[in-house]
Amino acid sequence: MSLTAILIVPSLHAQSSGTISGVVHDRDDETPLAGVEVLNTNLDGDNKIVSSDQGSFVFRNVPPGKYTLVFRKSGYLEQLKEVAVTSGKIAEIEVWLSADVTELDEFVVQDVMQVGSGTEAALLDLRFESPALLDSISSELLSRAGASDAASALRLVSGASVQDGKRAVIRGLPDRYVSSQLNGVRLPSADEDTRSVELDQFPSAVIESIQVSKTFTPDQQGDASGGAVNVVLRGIPEEPLFFRFSAQHSYNSNVRGRTDFLSYDGGGVSTFGKDASDRPVQFENIGENWDGAVGVSERSAPAQFKWSLATGGSLEIARDLRVGAFANIFYERDASMFDDGRDDSYWIDDVNGPMVPRTFQGAPLPDADPPGNFGEFNTGLFDITQATESVQWGGLFTAGLEWKQQRIQTAFFQTHTTEDTATLAIDTRGKYYFFPGYDLWDPRHIGNSPDNRDAAPFLRNETLSYQERLIESWMFQGQHTAPWGDLEVADFWTFLPPELDWTIADSRANQNEPDKRQFGAKWWAPSFREGRPPFTEDEILPGEWRPLKPASNFTLGNMQRIFEEVDEQSDQYFVNLELPFRQWTDTRGAFRFGVFDDQVRRRFDQNTFSNFNDNSGFQSDWDERWSGEFPFGDHPVSDGSPFVDVDYYGQQDLEAWYAMVELPLFEQLKVIGGARVERLDIVTVNNPEADAKYVPKGATQLQDIFDENGNLKPDVNANFSSDDVLPAFAVVAEPTPELTFRVAYSETVARQTFKELTPIIQQEFLGGPIFVGNPLLELSNIRNYDLRVDYEPYEGSLISLSYFYKSIRKPIEYVQRIVSFDFTTPENFDSGRISGWEFELRQDLGQISEPLTGLSLGGNVTLIDSEVRLPVEERLPFLLPNINSPRSTRDATAAPEHLYNLYATYDVAVTGTQLGLFYSVTGDALVAGAGVSDGNLVPDTYALEYETLNLTLTQKIGEYLSLRLQGKNLTNPRIRTEYRPIIGSPRLRTSSTSGIDFSIALQLAFNF
Repeated sequence: MSLTAILIVPSLHAQSSGTISGVVHDRDDETPLAGVEVLNTNLDGDNKIVSSDQGSFVFRNVPPGKYTLVFRKSGYLEQLKEVAVTSGKIAEIEVWLSADVTELDEFVVQDVMQVGSGTEAALLDLRFESPALLDSISSELLSRAGASDAASALRLVSGASVQDGKRAVIRGLPDRYVSSQLNGVRLPSADEDTRSVELDQFPSAVIESIQVSKTFTPDQQGDASGGAVNVVLRGIPEEPLFFRFSAQHSYNSNVRGRTDFLSYDGGGVSTFGKDASDRPVQFENIGENWDGAVGVSERSAPAQFKWSLATGGSLEIARDLRVGAFANIFYERDASMFDDGRDDSYWIDDVNGPMVPRTFQGAPLPDADPPGNFGEFNTGLFDITQATESVQWGGLFTAGLEWKQQRIQTAFFQTHTTEDTATLAIDTRGKYYFFPGYDLWDPRHIGNSPDNRDAAPFLRNETLSYQERLIESWMFQGQHTAPWGDLEVADFWTFLPPELDWTIADSRANQNEPDKRQFGAKWWAPSFREGRPPFTEDEILPGEWRPLKPASNFTLGNMQRIFEEVDEQSDQYFVNLELPFRQWTDTRGAFRFGVFDDQVRRRFDQNTFSNFNDNSGFQSDWDERWSGEFPFGDHPVSDGSPFVDVDYYGQQDLEAWYAMVELPLFEQLKVIGGARVERLDIVTVNNPEADAKYVPKGATQLQDIFDENGNLKPDVNANFSSDDVLPAFAVVAEPTPELTFRVAYSETVARQTFKELTPIIQQEFLGGPIFVGNPLLELSNIRNYDLRVDYEPYEGSLISLSYFYKSIRKPIEYVQRIVSFDFTTPENFDSGRISGWEFELRQDLGQISEPLTGLSLGGNVTLIDSEVRLPVEERLPFLLPNINSPRSTRDATAAPEHLYNLYATYDVAVTGTQLGLFYSVTGDALVAGAGVSDGNLVPDTYALEYETLNLTLTQKIGEYLSLRLQGKNLTNPRIRTEYRPIIGSPRLRTSSTSGIDFSIALQLAFNF
């Protein structure tokens, strides 16, 4: 067990007492030692406890000061430990009792070393002592649940889910409303669409705990509406020099043994991921045929494994002077694949009819002219095969120096993630839908007639995507307590020594996607053509591939190559000053003040190229892919019109000040209140290509982005400023030591992103969805109401009930607009709300029955209800006669209807066996609200409920080794979304499975 060496979360400073938590071990066999009498000789009242069956013990509500603990058990040598307790924090120690005569090692553990802990017991104490609503996951639970990174671990928190497998959603509020941090530091993000941090970049090997604060207090950032997710890294350990190594081999049931793993010529990842500089340079081959694959191919599946190496320790080099360091390096290769995916586009073209396939680049002719001519159009009923190969590596280093009640430390974290993805999307079902009984090999079938070859033709889209992600952060932190004594200013008021903590952080995020390739082709089946002028003889036209262009534009090409890079840097500092005091009941309180500054700089660069005016074809059967021959033909790549790439520079400056107080009215009741003042400035400066267009607010058509003098028009760049005062108030009552009530009210904000404020046409690739920002977009204001009751009848048991309600003014939602084309834009809706209940239960069954010793059960349930009110202009399209689907409200996006998490763990101390079973269910959630396109209704899209089941077995082998077996995603659910019209039956939108993961790991651990 290790002690972290990272910044104390500010909300934990304002406490009236501390906690001493620890575990007692048998030094000979390294097993937890039960029945040890622990005597706190300096503590008044109940100063004696006995260690549990897992060897753990806890002294709660301990006043600040130094304490001497005495450990006694028959047959073991008595041992003493000195512990220093600081208010609002946990002093955690490990004790090793031995029958041999050993010189006692006396040392002091200062609470300033504690932010989180690697054990569930210590984090449960943290939960009870925090004035905020705090939920946590320990590294201990991460290991048992088989969570590979912070994203998968977050699912274990009540009320938490993950969007896109990477971003935190807390209580149904997505990333815009969640502050994701690393050791309390807000990290930059290189995602082009959002500023949220992708949590899959933090492997469990470097995580000490994950702490989720669900209520805002003034010492938190103002956008923590849903919650603040703090990934606490492993810090300076307590023990002397140690060594830990683990290696794991794994396989996925969708990947293992495949010889048809989807990739491409030159694809895959190298040992440390391909260097982006190895990819083609953007401007070298303009006007020539570029080398490299444009379509997918198949090969043997790659191996899946990972390893991590950790070492460190601490040493007392002089009296009251201690130094320590910790280092961890990690490496992982992974792969995934599915070949059962579907991506279907439907809409309602008749208010009284069923959903029908959505058509693109044309529409079926209502009255065939000539007879049998269905017109030219495409469908979007795709069968998807996709495979991804990835490599992730990086490291963590921390070092610190501690003397008396002072501490200075530094931490550096860096992770590189490389992903190479090949996607094959085939649409054959559209032809069969519009031509029942269709036979692609019958040239005389009406679907193959010369007039109908372009009516819902077979389509083949191939995408090759290579991406490198980097995130790194240097953090310098300090915690200091004034060296002077107490200052009595009145009989009922005494000031204690002030405490100061500070952090300086320099962080960077980079996402580089060089040479993303997209190739589209449609296939004409063999066709019978009757002999008539100008053709004099009957003939069979052979099968032929034709360009599938991204829009109804003859000049566009069917092959695109896209280079994109996003780089974001953040310079951040914050300082917190605490003035603790004792009031009339001799209970500790505190005043807290702080300043915060975060300067973010983003650079976005995109360049797109295509084979313009290339209308060549390739005669072959359906089974012979054109993409395999395309690189050897004459298809020069060029830049220029009609490309509309727009680079930009973004800058966000956030300054904040806060003041708060924790005031105990008497021993069982305290109030916490204060306010945070934030000053926000966001600026974007665009650098568009010459032909780029934009859509001013309220415009009905595209406009030139440059004026007649060649200058950018003034409303193209964004400039937003806001000053916000964010109050927070809470009451914490503890009528008994086992029962805690918390009531809280706060006000927070949700901010816009760089992309959302810029009114230019933003398009990832030609033919893809178009996004246009809104320079008049305002931030959202949220009022938060929270209630929680925690009951801990005895150690190892918890019953908790929470209710939350959030009222959102001007929530930011995405809507569809139409000028000369369809596009998505952000708008402020009138209002929104989200509310819900959380119920959590944990039970150590060994406390109920001795034969059940080691067995623990737990679970939590979250029920969520959400709603946003549509603005008037959003309601009007639904009132059109051919739509007739009136609505004024809808669900909030990304808010699941319910979340269930159940788990059971079983520890057998005698044999060194640990077993963990974890089951979770994520309920239905809105993905996209309904819209109107081309005069037809596209209904709401919902993600459907899915479940996961993970099983972990760990067995200790001898003194230094342990073996771990894992099975993850054992139910292998089908991940689905569906269209859900107001009237009529739902219809499947997307579907895929991810396979079952099995792994075996060997772990080596020893101390020097």
